Amino acid sequence: MGHAHKHHEDELHGSSSWMKRLEAYLPEFVYGSIDGIVTTFAVVAGAAGAGLDVAVIVILGISNLVADGLSMSIGSYLSRKSEQDNYNKHLKIESWEIDHLPEVERQEIEDIYRAKGFEGEELKMVVNRITSNKQVWLETMMKDELNLIIEKKSPFRAGLSTFIAFVFAGSIPLIFYVLASGNLWASDPFVISASVTAATFVLIGVLKNYVTKAGIVRSVAETVLLGAVAALAAYLLGDFLERIIL
Repeated sequence: MGHAHKHHEDELHGSSSWMKRLEAYLPEFVYGSIDGIVTTFAVVAGAAGAGLDVAVIVILGISNLVADGLSMSIGSYLSRKSEQDNYNKHLKIESWEIDHLPEVERQEIEDIYRAKGFEGEELKMVVNRITSNKQVWLETMMKDELNLIIEKKSPFRAGLSTFIAFVFAGSIPLIFYVLASGNLWASDPFVISASVTAATFVLIGVLKNYVTKAGIVRSVAETVLLGAVAALAAYLLGDFLERIIL
């Protein structure tokens, strides 16, 4: 009975841990999705406005999807990596200073906590407690002196999350064009693509609310408006260029 209970607890803990890891990368999923669907639908709308052939739109859309998805994911990876590198660089500097200039670093801790309102014996006690543990001392200097917090997210996973979300959401506006190019969809693909894309914007807006906590109505409205403005601008530009060039 005890083994079964422990096994059940381990399963719950494992599930909870997996969910927490997934939730940690939710911002990358959300913003990758927004970028993917906005960028791809703008390409589709611009090409549709220019009256380009379905096959051309599919080629442009997929090419853009892969190229921009890679660009976004690489940017996300490099951003996280640079944050970690910057933190580790300053961590080494602070560690060296604590080892070789302890009195100077101790005075900095004292100044930090005096500015927070500590005085007298209370200040002395806090400073002694912090400086008695090098790890705590280091973390305090990094956070309170340099305003740096360690980036715990994996740069690779952040980049991968961005790429997956970008490609998944960005492929939605292209689905019916792909079907139409294979003679599996007879109706105008732009109308149904726009409708499905609009519905997807709503869903992404709902998901975005979990990240920003700005309110579900605001999150949905901002996401839908962003997509609508980008698509309209692309469509009108494509139509204009088609008139003057073709």
